[in-house]
Amino acid sequence: MFRRRKFFEFLKQLADISFDGKKVRLPDALFQPMAADDVASAVGKVAVGQPLNGTVEIGGPETFRIDELVRRRLAPLNDSREVIADPNALYSGAKLDERTLVPGKDARLGETHFADWLKSSASQPPTAKLPSVAVATATKQHQ
Repeated sequence: MFRRRKFFEFLKQLADISFDGKKVRLPDALFQPMAADDVASAVGKVAVGQPLNGTVEIGGPETFRIDELVRRRLAPLNDSREVIADPNALYSGAKLDERTLVPGKDARLGETHFADWLKSSASQPPTAKLPSVAVATATKQHQ
């Protein structure tokens, strides 16, 4: 079972869509996100394995409060927005219970811990600047 934005790589985007212009407001809930590499590995194992005729739940090796982990992600990006746990905040338009985003006890867990991912190159923002659509279009028209 895959739920949106439960990847380490999407934590900043989660902050961006939860920003109300003053604060980043996130549900007061637990979640167990994982590294995209671990997700790819889990999907690959299921794809080449025996048919299951069911659902496979996956999750990261650690459980966090959503606001806590987003705060930890924004710090090394020098993003000073205030992150708060708001029990009335929605997650992708839905009201969450405390354990809505935590997989069940039989879930297959990834191996990458958040602290290790944070030190890896996968956590680094892209450095290459791509030309804007307007610049690319203007350049193409003048060729």
